[in-house]
Amino acid sequence: MDKNTAEYNFVEVEKKWQKRWEEAGAFEADPIDGKKKFFIIFAYPGISGYLHVGHMRGYTYADVIARYMRMRGYNVLFPAGFHASGLPSVGFARKIERGDPATIAMLKENGVPDKIIEKLKDPYEVVNFFRDIYIDEWKKFGFSIDFRYTLCSIDLGYQRFIQWQFRKLHEKNLLVKKQHYAPYCPRCGPVAVDPSETDISRGGNAEILDFLIIKFRDLEDKSLVYPAATLRPETIFGVTNMWVNPDVEYLIVNMGDERWIISEEGKRKIEFQTGKELKVEGKIMGKDLIERRVIAPLVDRDIPVYPAKFVDPMVGTGIVMSVPGHAPYDWIALKDLGMPVNPISIIKVEGFSDFPAKDACEMFNVRSQEDAEALEQATKEVYKREYHKGVMKENCGDFAGIKVSEAKELVKERLISIGEAMVFKEFSEEVICRCGSRVYIKLVPDQWFIKYSDPELKRKTLEHVGTMAFYPKHAGDTIKGAIEWYDDRACVRKGRWLGTRFPLDESWIIEPISDSTLYPAYYIIAKYVNLGLIREEDLDDEVFDYVFLGKGSPKKGLEDVIEAMRKEFLYWYPVDINLGGKEHMTVHFPVYIMNHVAILSMEHWPRGIFVNWWVVQSKTTKEKLSKSKGGAEPAPKIGERYGIDAIRLYYCHEASPHDDMEWSFERLEDYTKRIKYIWMLFHKMLSLNGSNVKFIDRWIKSRINTRIESIMKRLDSLDIRGAASEIFYGIPDDIEHYLKEGGNNKEIARYVLERWIKLMAPITPHIAEELWFLLGNKKFVSLESYPKVESKSISRDIEIGEEIIIRLVDDIQEIIKVTGITPRKVYVYIADEWKYEALKALYNSNFNIGKVIKEFIGRVQDKKVVPKVVQDLRKLSFDVPENLVKGVVEGFREEKVFKEEAKRIEEKIGAEIIILSERESREDHKQKAIKALPLKPAIVIE
Repeated sequence: MDKNTAEYNFVEVEKKWQKRWEEAGAFEADPIDGKKKFFIIFAYPGISGYLHVGHMRGYTYADVIARYMRMRGYNVLFPAGFHASGLPSVGFARKIERGDPATIAMLKENGVPDKIIEKLKDPYEVVNFFRDIYIDEWKKFGFSIDFRYTLCSIDLGYQRFIQWQFRKLHEKNLLVKKQHYAPYCPRCGPVAVDPSETDISRGGNAEILDFLIIKFRDLEDKSLVYPAATLRPETIFGVTNMWVNPDVEYLIVNMGDERWIISEEGKRKIEFQTGKELKVEGKIMGKDLIERRVIAPLVDRDIPVYPAKFVDPMVGTGIVMSVPGHAPYDWIALKDLGMPVNPISIIKVEGFSDFPAKDACEMFNVRSQEDAEALEQATKEVYKREYHKGVMKENCGDFAGIKVSEAKELVKERLISIGEAMVFKEFSEEVICRCGSRVYIKLVPDQWFIKYSDPELKRKTLEHVGTMAFYPKHAGDTIKGAIEWYDDRACVRKGRWLGTRFPLDESWIIEPISDSTLYPAYYIIAKYVNLGLIREEDLDDEVFDYVFLGKGSPKKGLEDVIEAMRKEFLYWYPVDINLGGKEHMTVHFPVYIMNHVAILSMEHWPRGIFVNWWVVQSKTTKEKLSKSKGGAEPAPKIGERYGIDAIRLYYCHEASPHDDMEWSFERLEDYTKRIKYIWMLFHKMLSLNGSNVKFIDRWIKSRINTRIESIMKRLDSLDIRGAASEIFYGIPDDIEHYLKEGGNNKEIARYVLERWIKLMAPITPHIAEELWFLLGNKKFVSLESYPKVESKSISRDIEIGEEIIIRLVDDIQEIIKVTGITPRKVYVYIADEWKYEALKALYNSNFNIGKVIKEFIGRVQDKKVVPKVVQDLRKLSFDVPENLVKGVVEGFREEKVFKEEAKRIEEKIGAEIIILSERESREDHKQKAIKALPLKPAIVIE
């Protein structure tokens, strides 16, 4: 077998072209006067381990867009960086320090020697190690990144840039200091809790909820308090009992003049939120609290303490107040336990009886405490309806007749004012730090914030968002909504962080979201630092003011380099596309836009955002792949088994970028086979040696240009999946049809291949380069122009004609199969012209049957056939592809094509074919001939 037609060796080919691109500096981008530019970035990754296939999905889309725009004639800047700020690298180093078996095994599996592993106890070594790994992994995926522009968020120059940014925010009165409750890890210090899960391994969607701890005092010892945390203080009027877990050991702690019975976890939470250490006076088992009686404040009613194993000592204080009339959990618990408690009705709400909890349990078919999901639904339904429509009843004292939505705050204020309650914060779900510790909520009395609530900043930002391009469009609505509700954001923290010192108080470190908003601007500076043209020590506010704001003048002694940086910034900025995962829509993207609006001039504000959804382990669970949660194999290793181009095509074709994509090695194998199939199909076409130009040659030439037109429209709107479908499935189908129909023209084959290879280059660049080279080309196809449409080569009639020929042959063969006839002659009767006109009239009238019948009864001699024909034409319009109907409307007639290709049709059916008009039919064929319709001729076989 010829070496070129041997099975495709993707490992060898991919390495070869990656090396050649790097040696040639193929994707290096410098400003070119007069040439249109395109600046694209992806959200730079945090450093916490190897990149996996979840990361590579979004990066691949960025590369596809960059490659496409480069081939479309744009000067493309595609840089990349490393977001080393925060805890991820610290957490990784700690795992090495404590000898975490899984982490060390993972490193050894990836060939890391013990000597290097030992060094990774230092977080800075972790950053240095993985930044080299990431660059290598990006290169292995064929990303057309200009690595001269690489930055890292803990580099000195970057940190000076961030400090400049914060001084600018301060100048504009957009920094403010106030009290704050912040997520806090006892081991790592403050952490960020958001969907990006930069600092945490679980709980990214957790919210900080405002609870109230209500004090229930022991009936015999008023200084002994049973504190219960609740979201609904107004329901104190309906409390019937308390719940404690009989198997939990509770602590008795000193709280000023009071002694509180509380779980150990509850004690820790209160210590973090008050800043005071609570002295433990004693301990008591929950079972020893059963049947004690306590006094409920405001209602001054003594109630019993009951056992309940469902009480979680990790939630709240470990003690729960029971309001069975209005809390489904309490209603069903009392029912399950058979406790002698009569519920108290305190809220009147339309659509419910006196006991909404009972109604909701019945509504959602809750039978026991085991029905967790139904119980949650029932609870939400009661809370929603009572909060929005409920009114407090007469037995609620001073609060009778008040709406629940108002009573909630009023009761809270009253309880606090009489010393019977305190504010308490709780996460809506458990949050776990990357180090494995539980995350708490801690009071920070002097927290610095970026003032995103500033009305003028919001107004300008929202106006600008209306001018931006979003992919998908609805992402813009989500981001706009996030900006509308965005409040001041804590921007600094204390702890063992990597990051930039806060310039107004260097005891603080700027947190990772806040140091990753304006960063694309620093890519410009990074190039000059990386090339040794300016020292990081020379970067200061004077330099940044001039480069980014045009203020002042270049620093003495550095005039040339600073002028060059200013010129380059003005050339590349703004960012045309910022690409990131869907978790960034409510976290990163809003502040990315707002900081640009706050600091830079309008012409440098972002132009577009592309949001990619996740790679998930299962579409059922929607659990994204992540290093911290497992199931995330380093991507390059998978590439060695399946091929990088196959993975890239998998990302681009398997699902829309804007849908979650379930990872499947079985499906990936299909894409490896598709790449090998394309290799084989290329060689089939390359082996053609004919010279005659036939109908099918004109068809494939028209078809490839039609495809180019469609693919460019798709890629211009960043419909990557639609383009991939046409390039890797549509065009191969066209080529297979061409070969099947006897296509053999050498020049036409090369014409098609040249264009096809260019079309595939942005998505599967390695095989594209190899095929381009096999055609005898010397330059990179990646740097060629994307194919242009040759309008003169597109023939609607030829394309439709070929489709009609195939339909005709299929119909004839089906008749032969059904009837069992061995054909000698096949008569094909073409419909009368009036039927074509009637179809056109139907299409143009939006299928107004009555109108068309009326028109053609007046035009056709045999009037009685008109209604039936028009009805048949309407049915036909929905049975055949619209492009065929449109062709008829625009003048296509199949008779010419049938006659031109009669010989090919005869070869396919093995019989003589006779093409006649409906009016020319033989007498014995008339009953069949009159049934001929446009696009569906009548067929008679003899």
